[in-house]
Amino acid sequence: MSTEKIWLSSPHMGSNEQKFVNEAFDTNWIAPLGPHVNGFEADIQSYNHVAHAAALTSGTAAIHLSLILNEVGAGDYVLVQSFTFSATINPIIYQGAVPIFIDSEEDTWNMCPEALEEAVQNCLAGKYGEGKLPKAIIPVHLYGMPAKMDAIMKVANTHGIPVIEDAAESLGSTYHDKHTGTFGKMGIYSFNGNKIITTSGGGALVSEDADLIQKARFLATQARDDAPHYQHSHVGYNYRLSNVLAGIGRGQMQVLDDRISARRANFERYKKYFAEVNTKGYSIELQQEPQGSFSNRWLSCIVINPEVNKGLTREAVRLAMEAKNIESRPLWKPMHLQPVFEKYPFVSTGVSERLFDVGLCLPSGSNLTDEDFERIFSCLDSIFS
Repeated sequence: MSTEKIWLSSPHMGSNEQKFVNEAFDTNWIAPLGPHVNGFEADIQSYNHVAHAAALTSGTAAIHLSLILNEVGAGDYVLVQSFTFSATINPIIYQGAVPIFIDSEEDTWNMCPEALEEAVQNCLAGKYGEGKLPKAIIPVHLYGMPAKMDAIMKVANTHGIPVIEDAAESLGSTYHDKHTGTFGKMGIYSFNGNKIITTSGGGALVSEDADLIQKARFLATQARDDAPHYQHSHVGYNYRLSNVLAGIGRGQMQVLDDRISARRANFERYKKYFAEVNTKGYSIELQQEPQGSFSNRWLSCIVINPEVNKGLTREAVRLAMEAKNIESRPLWKPMHLQPVFEKYPFVSTGVSERLFDVGLCLPSGSNLTDEDFERIFSCLDSIFS
């Protein structure tokens, strides 16, 4: 049996990415913009049923531009999910704004609407300093699982606060048949190397507002004014995706549905395996999919509470898998617990801290083979026996 590393989520190329990349070379479209960028944006728009998209260098860049376009600046409040990756928060700090962390709810592990409303009221009451309305709300669709967007949008619309959806992990996921990233004023996707599809590095900003996306493209290309010489009236950024990487993205979009099917099949294999494990006196939980939600199952995640699993911990499982050259990873450490962000306000439900303590992400790549699963399950068998 092979002992090569089994990765948590590695890139998975299809058959046409090379064709698009070769076309970029053959036509000498190696510059940051070109026909593949336009085509990739059109593919994103068509797939997600959204009017406008800007292809960018990363999901982080997309969040940063969305904050700029919503005039988030120094001292402004941004209500943001705590249970996420730091890239969701960093752009808030770039702008000198104040992140106010919102804890999760049990069903989806995403932003709790009740805690969100509490945070809005705290902002208005001056609990965090100056009494004022937050400038933005950033929910995250964690591990591909849609957040409770109906309840979140109700809070946002009641108070007139724009929503920026971090759908970096949830391309292809839907909530009541509507694609994640398309509920709020703006949405962002990531095409980093570990995502469900990749452009090596890349991201996108989407919106129904044509002016916002036009402004995003302008800012992302160094904010160069329409003049025959180089003239700038705004601070710009080098955030535009290259034509070569967009070519990879065009090929990846053609296999996106296949990648989602493969990842959902991975989850079903784990679900079947742990159902058998649980007949032996264990109680391993998997991230559930509430009614009305369709998750791309970017990562398959389990919860191992030692109190009901014979003292077995998440870390014991992770280390046992690591010893067999199989990558797994604890669930995200909440942002309110991170040393760099711990000084900022937090509205707690207790959910994210508990999940971090007992949760584990399992290998979930769409390119996992039967032999890979034999190794994974053999390792797990040695733990649960």
